[in-house]
Amino acid sequence: MAITLYSEGAAREVTGSKHVLDIDGKRYLVDCGAFQGKREESDQKNRALLSDPQSIEAVILTHAHFDHCGLLPLLTKRGFKGNIYSTPATRDLANIIMLDSARIQARDAEYLAKQALKKGEVFTWKPMYDQVDAVEAASQFMTINYRRPQPLGDIKLEFRDAGHILGSATAHVTATDKDGKTVRIGFTGDLGRPEKPIICDPDKMEPADYLMIESTYGNRRHDSTVDALDKLAHVVNETFEKRGKLIIPAFAIERTQELIYYFHMLVDQKRIPKIPIWVDSPMAINATSIFQVHPECYDKDTYEAFLQHHVNPFGFNELQFSSTVEQSKKLNLMAGPVVIMSADGMCEAGRIQHHLLHTLEDERNTVLVVGFMAANTLGRRIRDGQKQVRIHGNLLNVRAKVQEINAFSAHADYQEMWDWLSGMDLSSLKTIFLVHGEDDAIEAQKKFLEAKGIKDVKIIEYGQRYEL
Repeated sequence: MAITLYSEGAAREVTGSKHVLDIDGKRYLVDCGAFQGKREESDQKNRALLSDPQSIEAVILTHAHFDHCGLLPLLTKRGFKGNIYSTPATRDLANIIMLDSARIQARDAEYLAKQALKKGEVFTWKPMYDQVDAVEAASQFMTINYRRPQPLGDIKLEFRDAGHILGSATAHVTATDKDGKTVRIGFTGDLGRPEKPIICDPDKMEPADYLMIESTYGNRRHDSTVDALDKLAHVVNETFEKRGKLIIPAFAIERTQELIYYFHMLVDQKRIPKIPIWVDSPMAINATSIFQVHPECYDKDTYEAFLQHHVNPFGFNELQFSSTVEQSKKLNLMAGPVVIMSADGMCEAGRIQHHLLHTLEDERNTVLVVGFMAANTLGRRIRDGQKQVRIHGNLLNVRAKVQEINAFSAHADYQEMWDWLSGMDLSSLKTIFLVHGEDDAIEAQKKFLEAKGIKDVKIIEYGQRYEL
């Protein structure tokens, strides 16, 4: 009998998290995320999914980002009938993420079909799943609150706050095989950072024999929040003086709400002028409403603001929300100065592409990068200074100024990861497995941990099983 661990996604890359814990042939899937990057390659990877989905015992979902939950509807469509375990806030956020993905795929299929018809070509591409599949996946969720250990057949599962986005969790799994051997495995999912607004700091885990940790920022440190606020104020003021548009690609969940919080702060402190600030993302609007109904995830300051002082951190006079397509189109016709936050955070889909289409060629405008951009995404090409990019078939010259603020990342950097690890009891730790990082970052994380005295650090490789 044996307990093994392997990955079907996010091994030496950042998106597509899918990790399998196999206990005597019974498989538990930790996350079921979509790959993001080059469209054709990502589409092929996502459709490949993993073998025999109907035999998966259960899914453990650490949080609701698309690269961790985006293929759950495909999993259920292909026969998975088990439970999906998450925190209550993760369930609510994952529901809107999955439905939004289904809608985007349907729109893409309609657009591609029209383009093929114009060219006289045969159209064969089909969405991976539809809204019915997304609703079916949502019906399979079972929620577990933080610090409430639950026995689930061959395993015991406990969630603790990961401090990454609303409802995010680290997963502590105790597994026992048929011979009575017991091992404790900790999965960070995506680990957050201390002192972030709105949500709590990452919680410590119980002692573990094995840890699987992310390495997104294994070779980079983040700016301080104080410096980031100064830079954000500078970028807004600079854009205001040029009468330009400040375009911010921001993930609809966590990043948008955090930026709203910071803009509110800057307005209150009169550090930026009165400038229209638009959130143009139906998903972000829905996510913001979900934030408001999960006070169990708030840090002390946000909890007191909402519940004791009745102050809404997600609303102020300069802030406006665009929910309809017509409103979104009007933003493209609006003269500056104006701030527009829109999804997708990596610029691979959604309304952000239309805003970039209308602003990239004007030097008065600024694109502000506030989060991780995976390799081969449009956002990464813009961040890296590519002079020409293609959007919806249009080749654009990038004349807008491109700025970046690292401090808003929701991922722990390598030092913050170590601060979190070193606060745990590591006396029983045998191995740390590294996932969710590009090659340079994950190799740097490995060397850093080894220099700190961790004896066995392994980089998870595709196709390789690790016996625990």
